[in-house]
Amino acid sequence: MSSKEKRTVPAAAIELYNQYIHGEISRRAFLSKAKQFAVAGLTASALVEALMPNYALGQQIAHDDERISASYVTLPSPQGHGYIRGYLVRPFSADSRSAEPTKLPGIIVVHENRGLNPHTEDVARRLALANFMAFAPDVLTSVGGYPGDDFQGGQLFNGLDANKRFEDIVASALWLKGRADCTSKIGVTGFCYGGGVSNQLAVRLGADLAAAVPFYGAAPAAESDLSLIKAAILVQHGALDTRLVEAWPAFDEALTAAGVIHEGHLYPGAVHGFFNDATPERYNEAAATEAWTRMVGWFNTHVKG
Repeated sequence: MSSKEKRTVPAAAIELYNQYIHGEISRRAFLSKAKQFAVAGLTASALVEALMPNYALGQQIAHDDERISASYVTLPSPQGHGYIRGYLVRPFSADSRSAEPTKLPGIIVVHENRGLNPHTEDVARRLALANFMAFAPDVLTSVGGYPGDDFQGGQLFNGLDANKRFEDIVASALWLKGRADCTSKIGVTGFCYGGGVSNQLAVRLGADLAAAVPFYGAAPAAESDLSLIKAAILVQHGALDTRLVEAWPAFDEALTAAGVIHEGHLYPGAVHGFFNDATPERYNEAAATEAWTRMVGWFNTHVKG
């Protein structure tokens, strides 16, 4: 049975939940609007329960998998919150065959707006097994890091200065690029907030970033900024993610006008968050599998190549 066939929560309810979890509407407004789904047997509390992540369910690569080397690293971020902590993962084989570590291309993995949760760490491990070194920073570092709860993480996230959050990501990318065990070629991927940051990072870093693969992320605010992009951009949206899908043609046209190498893919039947296999009601296995294959291929071409 496909992910789409298993879904019991209407796409409109998922969109309402997305607005709530992203801080666009209040809890009171969410609970009020959720009443419309009662006819489908869904109370507001049942809706939240159905959409809350199950990180154990979504884990593909265990923390202690023998094929990877993983650690938590704290690095300076003078223009951000002073420092940022993140999850660094490399394939074990890259460091076990000789005295000197093998240089690998690097990928920054940027979480959603709840902090560095277990799903984002799992994505970093998957990229390590695709023979990259991955670093997943936690922009909640200055307030204690991801608290283990997505709602609380979202509240902490919203309380931080947006510019400093972004500077923490910039510091992470430049740190990864400058490591002795990195080839100095890096890419970025991210989800929702992290997708928007991926696009923003491409503007900021210019030729210092080789590729970006934003998942359901907003385009840079100013089209004039796109002329600064030197990275190859692969945009990935769920076809039911209405606002981003409607914004894509203008972004596509602007990237073309700026001469940016890019592709965009809209996955049929997929909603916002379709790649996150820790949230079964949003996850679309077929779309996520195809999007993963495209992402790894994109990085192989533009970061390894």
